[in-house]
Amino acid sequence: MTTSSNTTSSGAGTADEPLVRVAEFRTDSRYRLVHFKDAGWMPLAPEEFEPEVRQHFPDLDPHDPVRVRWDDRPWEWPAWHPGEA
Repeated sequence: MTTSSNTTSSGAGTADEPLVRVAEFRTDSRYRLVHFKDAGWMPLAPEEFEPEVRQHFPDLDPHDPVRVRWDDRPWEWPAWHPGEA
């Protein structure tokens, strides 16, 4: 008996699982929590996001909406001004 795991619906098959997940937007931090498959969560500032994605997944397009999933507000980061804690 053979089965196919090549599906297009979300949640089924490894092809549909995001490699990168960006947690919800929060205004109490300049960072957004980002989860990298097989590496865990880390807080990242906007300027750190794309280099970190490329470090973990060199061939991944950070703008790929299937492989990089944002919980909300894609590509938005909390306001932060130099000198703030």
